[in-house]
Amino acid sequence: QVQLVESGGGVVQPGGSLRLSCVFSESFLRFIAMGWYRQAPGKQREMVARVTAQGIINYVDSVKGRFTISRDSAKNTVYLQMNSLKPEDTAVYFCNAEDRRTANVYWGLGTQVTVSS
Repeated sequence: QVQLVESGGGVVQPGGSLRLSCVFSESFLRFIAMGWYRQAPGKQREMVARVTAQGIINYVDSVKGRFTISRDSAKNTVYLQMNSLKPEDTAVYFCNAEDRRTANVYWGLGTQVTVSS
């Protein structure tokens, strides 16, 4: 069973930074894409950043230039560096992975990010 474990969330003031981490229980070789999604209260879950096995990266327009997704294959960890945080970035952030053979999608339990003064 694939497990994704997020960490790094917290409370930060507007303009601040956080780095989220997601540790995978299996090698990245199993997945065709990995990414971060978020869900704010009363809103649908949305893709924030996604990286494919080929290294193609996509961001939602609202975070371009502020957030950076990266991965460390040796540590089976995907990161989301979030800078210049805004109150509208407040949400639960989820790690996500897509299985290259079965097309199954795996999710972590999420980590809360709150941007408030």
